[in-house]
Amino acid sequence: MKRTIAVIAGGDSAEFEISLQTSNHIFSCLDAEKYTPYLVILKGPDWNIKIDDRYYPIDKNDFSFSTEEGKVKFDFAYIGIHGTPGENGILQGYLKLLAVPHSTCDVFSSSLSFNKHACNSYLKSLGFKVAKSILLKIDQNYSTQAINENLGMPCFVKPNADGSSFGISKVKKVDELDEAIAKAFGEGKEVIIEEFIDGLEFTCGLVKTKKESLVFPVTEVLPKKEFFDYEAKYDPTMADEITPARISEELTLQIQNLSSEIYDALKCKGIVRVDYMLRKDEIFILEANTIPGMTATSFIPQQVAAMNIDLKDILSMVIENEF
Repeated sequence: MKRTIAVIAGGDSAEFEISLQTSNHIFSCLDAEKYTPYLVILKGPDWNIKIDDRYYPIDKNDFSFSTEEGKVKFDFAYIGIHGTPGENGILQGYLKLLAVPHSTCDVFSSSLSFNKHACNSYLKSLGFKVAKSILLKIDQNYSTQAINENLGMPCFVKPNADGSSFGISKVKKVDELDEAIAKAFGEGKEVIIEEFIDGLEFTCGLVKTKKESLVFPVTEVLPKKEFFDYEAKYDPTMADEITPARISEELTLQIQNLSSEIYDALKCKGIVRVDYMLRKDEIFILEANTIPGMTATSFIPQQVAAMNIDLKDILSMVIENEF
């Protein structure tokens, strides 16, 4: 019997449309001989199944839906939501209560990795290198001069727990800080301000199951803008993404091993991607993405293709690990 899979898309962040692209690509890549997938679209309290051009409401009491042919319950949920409630542990908690296995990290790991400052503080305590940062809460008084003295210019101002690439600014002058902080607060209630690391950017995906671990090739990221923002991430003309990266085998292994260590330190599950900056011989962790983009042009599909592996098989690894 085929397993019934809910591919969950949408959510309540600014990356709603990208989540639809991610989830549609996952949906299209699932092994049709093993799985019967349905696309579930979440937006606030509205949860619906989309079948062709028709929508059927999800019964949140047991995460099921009904059509003229009867009731359908899911064996597994593949989460493709970037941001809340899919990336921060909220949806995972709901699925856990209903004993529905899912594709991503569990509640604690999702919540921790979603909060950039908390995650970086935790990783730093374990000896990993992260950028120096300052956390601001909404309505908190702050001194732009103190920020400058602590982090220097330029610096990056980001929403702390948003799960998207919106609201990020590269600030070059102290008098630009207030506007950048206000912009970041437009996306969430906390803002993280990080030192600028002048170096090369890399990213590495991986997946681990009970049976095997698979660390993907490293990708070199060369933005054509000031930094790798939303436009550079999703417009293929705005960045060069080279897989495998043009670095030594030694450095490649170093980044891959770091990715594996971070995966274990955060108690991750499913497909994860870790982003880095390389400054001289120092590797700094930017963030761990527990629901990385999976559009046709995203990093993970690129890295899997570079290994001459079918993405269908990686998705099956994630699903079958729960059974």
